[in-house]
Formats: sequence, C-alpha cells, structure tokens
Amino acid sequence: MKIRRVLATAVAAAVTAPVVLLSAAPAFADDKPAAQTQKAKPTIEELEQAVQRAQKEYDAAVIAVNDAVRFLKEGLEAETSPTKTAVIEAKKAAEDAAEAKTEADQAVVDARAELDAATTDEDKAAAQTALDEAEKAAQQAAEAKKAADTKVAEATTAHDDARVAQSRKIGLLQKARDEAKEKLVSAEKALADAEGEEGEEGEEPGGECVPETRLTAVVRGLPDKVVGGTTEHFTLRITNGTDRTMDAVYPYAAVHAFDDKGLKELDSSLDLEWSTAADPDWRDADLLDGTSLGALKAKSSVDVKLRLKVDADIPSGQGTAFATADYVNEDDSCGGYPDLEHYDFQILAKGSGSAGDPDKDGNEDSGGKPGTPNKPTGQGGTSTTPANTTAGRGSLADTGSSDALPKVALAGGAALVLGVGTVIVARRRNRAADA
Repeated sequence: MKIRRVLATAVAAAVTAPVVLLSAAPAFADDKPAAQTQKAKPTIEELEQAVQRAQKEYDAAVIAVNDAVRFLKEGLEAETSPTKTAVIEAKKAAEDAAEAKTEADQAVVDARAELDAATTDEDKAAAQTALDEAEKAAQQAAEAKKAADTKVAEATTAHDDARVAQSRKIGLLQKARDEAKEKLVSAEKALADAEGEEGEEGEEPGGECVPETRLTAVVRGLPDKVVGGTTEHFTLRITNGTDRTMDAVYPYAAVHAFDDKGLKELDSSLDLEWSTAADPDWRDADLLDGTSLGALKAKSSVDVKLRLKVDADIPSGQGTAFATADYVNEDDSCGGYPDLEHYDFQILAKGSGSAGDPDKDGNEDSGGKPGTPNKPTGQGGTSTTPANTTAGRGSLADTGSSDALPKVALAGGAALVLGVGTVIVARRRNRAADA
C-alpha cells in the first residue's frame, strides 16, 4: 500500500537550536537533471526523494517554531533565565529597601517624640541630635528605595525586551516554516502528477492521497467571545464541492487556548463535544473519534453539531477552533483539505459579559448568528488557503507587541494539533484501505 501524504507528519519531540530553519534549502535544489539541455523528466524515485527531503525540512521547521514558542513561555520565565533572575533579585532588593525606609521613618517619629518629651536643656540637645541623625538616615533610606525601584523598572524592561525579541524570532521561523510547507506541497504535487501519468498507463487505481480544496470544513455560528461557565452551540459544515461522490468523509475539529499572557494553556477548561442528526448523542470531540459521516454526494453538504462547554473558573484569554476534513473512497483513492482552518475567539472570565447561557441545549450563541459561516483566520496556519475564503496569513509578533504573545502560544498549539490530527487521519485511512 502506497504512502499517503495530505497533511504533515505529526510533530512530538523537541530538538536543538531552531535557527537552522532560516537557511533551509529549496526542496528541489539538487533535483535538476544532469543534462539541462535535454530537459529529462525526473524519475518517480527521484521525486520521492525530493518529497522526503522537503518533508524533513518542513518537520524541522515546525519543530523550530515549537521550540521557539516553548522557550518564550518556559525558558524566559524560568528562574535560571538571566533576565528573569535580574527581575527577581531587583524586586527582592526593592522590598528590603522599602522595609528599611519604613523603619527609618518610624525612627524619625520616635526621635521627635523624645524631643517633645524632653524637659531639660541637656535632654533637649541630646534629643535634637538623635532626631537629626534619624532624619538623615531616613533621607538615605528614601534614596536607596528610589534607586532600588529604578533597578526593578530597568530589569523588567530588559526582560520584556527579551520576550519581544523572541517573539520576532518566532515570526521569522514561522515564515521559514510556511516556505517549507509550500515546497513540500509542490514536491508532493510533482510526485502525484508523475504517478498519475503512470496510472494512466495501466497502474492500479488508488495511491497517494491528494489535496482537495473543494472538500471544505466551515465553522458556522461560533461566537467571537465566550464566557466562563457558559455553553456555546455551533456547527461544522462539511461540503463536497467536487463533481463526484466521496464514499467516506471524515471531519476533524478541535479547540486550543491560552490565557491573555500566552503562558498558561487553557485546553483542560474547554470541553468540545459533537453529534449529528443520524447519531444525536453528544460525545467528546477528541478528533471526532475518526468517525466517518458516510458517503457525501457531489455538490452536497452535511452538518456536524458542536457544543463548547467553558469551565466557570477559566481565566480570560484567547482561543482557536481548528477544522478540516478528508475522504477515502472504496477504490482506495483518498484526499482532503490540505490545511487546518483556524477560527479565533476571545475568552472572558465569568461575570465579564454575556456570551451564552450555561448548559443551554438550544442552538444559540452571542457571537455570530446560528448558521452563519465564521471567517477563518491565518493565525499559526500554513501557506495553503482556499481561493473562496478570506483567510489571511498572520505574521506573529511582527511588531514585537506584547499582544502577540497569546497568539504565539496558539500558533505553537496549532502545530501540535495538526500533528495529532495527521496521525489519526493516517490510521483511519489505513484501516479503510485494508478493509
């Protein structure tokens, strides 16, 4: 059975320095025929090798982005980080200076009381001397506290600058990843075209899975904002825009979220469930369990009901819903939408506003109207975007703003979600092909 390549290979491990991606070579850099003037066509074996090289380059690019995001969230915030250590030490010194100033100010108060209580000239002179010394010590303590506070501000600024620099670095790595993805798609298309030509000469049907942008998965009715303690209902519409029936269509949906600072993952506080008209019981989405929706005729659609439960104690943050779909036919041909569509939503802590009723079983939400397609976003996505959508590809942290940090975290999560989805897709296609 031939290897199928519609989505990217799963990414799970962390490796060293991601900067290597910035010098990645083109997928076909070494694939030109020896005799340029003869324009010899590359062999299937050569095209397969080109795909393997492009796949490794893309995998390394995804890992590089994940590493950079992980360093932003964990490495820079560890107590061993130089800038973080400087902030901690400066704050401790400022606390000590504040305590010393408080004690010095109290000494002044006590010295004044002693002066007021003095009755003899000798006692008054001694009390005045003590007061003068106390006031001098208080002035020095105030200056020391001011200096300590200045060092806290400087250390905090240096730490923030390090975070901004890392965010910009992530933006460059994401650009390298997107370019690697484009090369991989080109290499896979060249291989698929070559194998298709061989198939026309008598090869058995089936083979590599192919990208199919006309099989779409569109989220409809997902609100722009969700509130802790509420439940939101929306749909995932799968549409077969081709001229042929697809024998088994598989949807995929997931959610991923981080708090406003981009440091705390909120996935455990979000519970995505699904059901269909044919099977109305609500179940955990969990990659939709690799469940087929059955055959989908040409130019037709089917809806998957989705229900997002938001824990009451969830902090404010940003979330993203992911969706895509693929198919497997009885003749072992297969394919699918070559990317994950991303739909962003804001998470509000309980009491921040109204974005749905707790545990409501109706099909209502506070964001878009039910049945209205949501606009996909380009955040953390790959380079492939269908021509009939308005999705844009965002460059994370291009300006270095702190607002980009949660989006950076979501981008890293998107790569991991994409990898997990790929494993499930590969398994269910293998089962279908072996049946």
